[in-house]
Amino acid sequence: MKRIYYLSSCDTCRRMMKEFNSLDEFELIDIKSTHIDTETLEFLKEKVGSYEALFSKRAIKYKTLGLKDKHLSDQEFRQLILDEYTFLKRPVLIDGEVVLVGKLN
Repeated sequence: MKRIYYLSSCDTCRRMMKEFNSLDEFELIDIKSTHIDTETLEFLKEKVGSYEALFSKRAIKYKTLGLKDKHLSDQEFRQLILDEYTFLKRPVLIDGEVVLVGKLN
């Protein structure tokens, strides 16, 4: 599997993807229109060690929902990512067994 999960309106994602040598062999998935599925999220968690490592604490909703003042469990991070696309740290690159989160190189 060769995929990049990104947000098309994210300047950081666009900049990183522009710097990447070749995206031709990757399936590009805009998380706003195609939310991450449970199976992929489980695969990512297995590779990076926790749902928190996949969670974007820079998301506006993180502050507006008061989540920064709460101690969240890993399962709560998981559910938030599944419920709201903006909570997935991005971009996420999957190249077989290699996973990069928040960077492409």
